[in-house]
Amino acid sequence: MTTTRTRDDRPSAPDPRGRARRRPRRALLAAVVALAVLALLAVLVGPRLYARVRADDAAAPLSAPAAAGAAAPAAPTAAATDPALEGAWTVTGGTAGYRVDEVLNGQDVTVTGRTERVGGQLEVRGGQLTAGTVTVDLASVSTDSGARDGQFRRLLGVEADPTAEFSLTAPVPLGGLDVGSTLAVTLPGTLALNGRQVAVQVPATVERTAPGAVDVTGAVPVTWADLGVQAPDLGFVSVEDTGTVEFAVTAAPA
Repeated sequence: MTTTRTRDDRPSAPDPRGRARRRPRRALLAAVVALAVLALLAVLVGPRLYARVRADDAAAPLSAPAAAGAAAPAAPTAAATDPALEGAWTVTGGTAGYRVDEVLNGQDVTVTGRTERVGGQLEVRGGQLTAGTVTVDLASVSTDSGARDGQFRRLLGVEADPTAEFSLTAPVPLGGLDVGSTLAVTLPGTLALNGRQVAVQVPATVERTAPGAVDVTGAVPVTWADLGVQAPDLGFVSVEDTGTVEFAVTAAPA
């Protein structure tokens, strides 16, 4: 017996419009998955990349530690005997600024601010550094971020008190400060900043590069709260409670 298949019994052909409808859904799902993966990578890897870039961008310390195996500069215990050192000296140029660590999503980032607007006076009497000031124009200190610089100036009250100043408070002997020599000294003094004054002991080096040229380089750790500064904490990024104030200046006879 022969069975006759009617048109309605025949297998229906796939609807091309159904495939077309499924393709956008699959594409949308793939896009969502890709975005989720990128977001996860940004959370996990982004801070590390940012920290690495910022670490590379941070300026080198103005007061660098001695290289391994290098002899430490001599520490003077007596007064200098060279009469050419006697008298007033003027700071003719240099660089000053700060160094502070930020924490971004658990990643350490070092930030440095710098300015070349520095000045000051030194006085040598009886072979000792008997007086000295170094001033820094805080309004000109800058990093790679204008927003960070604005916050820095606000926290330090730069509009009301635009100058930071270090002042020597006790004599420092300069014995052995001949041309070409470098001395390791400790500069006792006060740091005036944000309307506050704090006593500091600044490890520094004094190098006599020529008969009429002396370089003074130093760095001192500071606790921001001692200067009336509240280290900002924005949740995803915070600033450490301590930092470093650095300077490297050149002086010549006044």
